[in-house]
Amino acid sequence: MIDIGKYLIHVERGPRNCSAYSPDVQGCVATGPTVDECIAEMRSALAAHFELMSEYGEPIPEPSGPGVQVEPWAAA
Repeated sequence: MIDIGKYLIHVERGPRNCSAYSPDVQGCVATGPTVDECIAEMRSALAAHFELMSEYGEPIPEPSGPGVQVEPWAAA
């Protein structure tokens, strides 16, 4: 079983929602209305992404975390 908590999650705040990605896992992203919901969605997305990778026989990337980085919202 993969420990999702070991993967670094980077969260960016926007004016209406948040988005997240993990620098360890290309192509896996999530959004949510709050930072906490975005992090939860990202953890779910990582789990689903790894499940699919396993089904296709692809190697699971090594984690660089653990942790969550949250960027402050900055108006353009």
